[in-house]
Amino acid sequence: MAVILDGKSLAAAIRNEIREEAACLPRKPGLAAIMVGDDPASRLYVNNKEKDCAACGFYSRRFDLPGSVSEEELLGIIGKLNANAAVDGVLVQLPLPASISERRIVEAIAPEKDVDAFHPLSVGRMVYGKAPVWPCTPSGIAAMLDAYQIPIDGKICVMVGRSDIVGKPMGLLLLRRNGTVIYCHRHTRDLAAMTRQADILIVAAGHPGLITPDMVKTGAAVIDVAMNRDPATGAFTGDVCFDSVKEKASYITPVPGGVGPMTRAMLMRNVLTLAKLHMGLAEPGDIEY
Repeated sequence: MAVILDGKSLAAAIRNEIREEAACLPRKPGLAAIMVGDDPASRLYVNNKEKDCAACGFYSRRFDLPGSVSEEELLGIIGKLNANAAVDGVLVQLPLPASISERRIVEAIAPEKDVDAFHPLSVGRMVYGKAPVWPCTPSGIAAMLDAYQIPIDGKICVMVGRSDIVGKPMGLLLLRRNGTVIYCHRHTRDLAAMTRQADILIVAAGHPGLITPDMVKTGAAVIDVAMNRDPATGAFTGDVCFDSVKEKASYITPVPGGVGPMTRAMLMRNVLTLAKLHMGLAEPGDIEY
C-alpha cells in the first residue's frame, strides 16, 4: 500500500515558513495577477492566489479584465506593472482569448518579474542552470519528493506529458538532480513499456484513467499532476487510476490534495525569491532546486 503524499499539509507548512521569512524583509513581497475573461476555473485559481498572498503577508494587486480587452491594452497594463517597484512578480492567467497572442503577452513580462518562469529568457536560464525561479508545478513536485525523502539521483524518471508549463521543465529539473529522464507523449509507442521502467512516474497528460496498475513498476513513486473535471458529477480526477495503482506503488499523490496545493505554495515561494533578489538580499546562484 502506497504512502499518500499529502500536498495540502506540506503546502500549509511551506506557506508558514514563507510568511515568517517575508515578515523580516524591508517591505512586503508583491504579486500582480491579471485575468482576462470570466472562465470559472481561471477565476478560482486567481481567487486562491489572492488568498495565498494574504496568508503569506504579501502585497497583491488583481486585474479582472473583460474578454473583449485588446492585446494593446493588456500590454499597457503589463508595462506599468513591470515599472512598479512594489510588484515583484507579474502573472497573467492562461489561457487567454484567441484574439490575444499568449506568446506576445508572456514575452512582455519583464524577465526579472516572471514569477511563472514562462519567458523565453527564463527557459534559457533553466537549461543553462542559472534560473532564479522555476515553474511552480515542477518545483512543487521536487519539494514534495524531497519532503518525503524520495531520491531522484540515479533514478529512472518517466515524464508523461511535454507541455511548456509542466512536462518540459519537470524533465529539466529532474535531469539537474541527476535523474535519468524519459519523456513520453501522444506519439510514444507502447507507453506501458516506458512507464514500467519508472522509479519516479510523473503524469500530466490530461487523460482520466490513463495509467493503470499494469503500467506501473512495483514500488514506484507516482505523481499525478492532472486535474480532470467529470462533466457529470463535477468531481476532479487525475490521470492515474488511484485506487488500484496505490496497491502497487510505494508513494502516490491524491487528486485533489496532492500536486495542486504544492503548485500554489511554490508560486508564493517564487514571489518571495524574486522580492529578495530585487531587494539585493539574494543572488540567483543562491537558489537551489
